[in-house]
Amino acid sequence: MQKAGVIGIDMGATNMKGAVVSNGVLSAIATIPVKRQSNADEVLADVYKLVDGLLQTSEVAAIGIGVPSMVNVNEGIVYDVVNIPAWKEVPLKRLLEQRFGLPVYVNNDANCFAAGEYYYGKGVGFNSMVGLTLGTGLGAGVIINKQLYEGYNCGAGEFGLLPYADSVLDEYASGSFFTLKNNIDGKLAYGRACEGDTGALALYRQFGKNLGHAIKMVMYTFDPELIVLGGSVRVAYDYFKDSMWEEIRTYIYPAAVKRLKIEVSALENSGILGAAALPLIK
Repeated sequence: MQKAGVIGIDMGATNMKGAVVSNGVLSAIATIPVKRQSNADEVLADVYKLVDGLLQTSEVAAIGIGVPSMVNVNEGIVYDVVNIPAWKEVPLKRLLEQRFGLPVYVNNDANCFAAGEYYYGKGVGFNSMVGLTLGTGLGAGVIINKQLYEGYNCGAGEFGLLPYADSVLDEYASGSFFTLKNNIDGKLAYGRACEGDTGALALYRQFGKNLGHAIKMVMYTFDPELIVLGGSVRVAYDYFKDSMWEEIRTYIYPAAVKRLKIEVSALENSGILGAAALPLIK
């Protein structure tokens, strides 16, 4: 039996994935499909099944779970989970603690990404950082003075909902810029950019400008030491970094731009790691 670890669970759009994390090392990852059209109890039964399997492999001290929703962090209640329509208001912490007799920590998935980077990735050694997830939308988790800052309603860092152009940043500084605004699959755009396609490269230059604007909003509100980019779009960083920095340099305080560090996440399974880090960062 290994030293007690923490179960980390990442509730993704298509799968819930979990593993036992001990000193940053993951056990074998268990995966169960998210049944989007199931009722609330059926989805909860799948969470129980996932945890039951992981408890059989290792000694466990706590459970952390990241969910794409608004969360009452103190009570561990999740509201209107994005990929599970039946989960309108679920007291997830209470239900899991009653079922397994272990401390349970529940938070937003973007906050978990930030926690994972802070403890196990590019954020190690920093006092403040913001993790930006560039996926279907633009999410963010905020670390201030070595603590995760969720806000009163777990809504801190919703930069994607700030007004921009004819809509919000979500539609311009995430994968939605390609699929929604330009009607092209993100993987296809990336593949064409890798081949030197001028149209695809132009798209990434505009994307970088949009993301640079979002990063300026992060700087104006939280002024972090470090910004870490995660999510699927980060793989194309080489194609948008120049225009991103060009836009960032229009920030009103040039000295702050010179001191800002931006890194690209190298973590695999950052959602699991971040969920497992929740007991550490509170």
